[in-house]
Amino acid sequence: ISGAIADRAKFSAWCLFSVLWVSIVYFPVAHWVFYFGDAASKTTPHLGNGAASGTVYGSGGWIVNRLGALDFAGGTAVHINAGAAALALCLVLGRRKGWPKTPMRPHNVPSVLLGAGLLWFGWFGFNAGSALTAGGLAGQAFLNTQVATAVGGLAWAGTEWLRDGKPTTVGFASGAVAGLVAVTPACGSINAVGAVVLGILVGVICAYAVGLKYRLGFDDSLDVVGVHLVGGIVGTLFVGFFATAAVDGVNVDGLFYGGGGKQLGIQAVAAISVFAYSFVIAYILGKVIDKTIGFRISEEAEIEGIDGAEHSETGYDFSNMAGGFGSGLTVAGIGSTASSTGTASTSTGAGV
Repeated sequence: ISGAIADRAKFSAWCLFSVLWVSIVYFPVAHWVFYFGDAASKTTPHLGNGAASGTVYGSGGWIVNRLGALDFAGGTAVHINAGAAALALCLVLGRRKGWPKTPMRPHNVPSVLLGAGLLWFGWFGFNAGSALTAGGLAGQAFLNTQVATAVGGLAWAGTEWLRDGKPTTVGFASGAVAGLVAVTPACGSINAVGAVVLGILVGVICAYAVGLKYRLGFDDSLDVVGVHLVGGIVGTLFVGFFATAAVDGVNVDGLFYGGGGKQLGIQAVAAISVFAYSFVIAYILGKVIDKTIGFRISEEAEIEGIDGAEHSETGYDFSNMAGGFGSGLTVAGIGSTASSTGTASTSTGAGV
């Protein structure tokens, strides 16, 4: 969420919002998705995220046990949830000064790639780990995570190549993160072929989705909405098409495996419910904070750089360099875009 409003939010307001949003929104949604009930003689037909056999149907969170949605590692609870809140805060805080006319590119491409690589590696932990045991399901989730991520990066870069004439490394990193996002809810219910298809779809869709902010007029600094919200929705709905009981041992097949459209409808209800709840509450919280203590930094602080205004420090020290060179970099925007909550932390490959 912080990535969407980078370069213009007060640190104190962000801290307050974080505590409130996590308490009011994230914890309940996580309970809806990740609480599987208590073991007993009855079993649930929708085990979801590694739920142990013997889980009582209807005794856990309403999305996984009562609705019957499949979300193996958190596509709804994490990515749709956070993406919806990010969109709400973009609307509350408004645009950065100069956006979209002033180019606001990632200032450090190697950092983008390093961040994407760290995410890629760490993602295996909670995707495969959501199987709750080192077995065949964990291995399938691990494989699907690798495949969808790699294909997502290639699909995004390929889309750039066809659309713009040149592929970019930042585009590949963005597509890889989009692949990670989309495979999160699906990694325990699709096979490797499904992971390839998912990677292609999410890489292409998210490559175009990040451009929606220019058409709709909301300033999303790190393309959180285009990658996490859209990617989370794609992955959640994809389960309804490509889920196969042969992978997770649960008697649930998607539309393309003979299961009809029931599961797709269930997945859609889960996605819409989480989006609506998170967006509405986040928007209200953002508005209340903005009207009381103020959510956005002053125009002067935004122009001079959020690091100095909020933390009395800068991301880079050019004092030992030639005066004209150092000051020129600051004027060009390094001081603001290298903030602790700014685009220096680009792991989603923002700014494409």
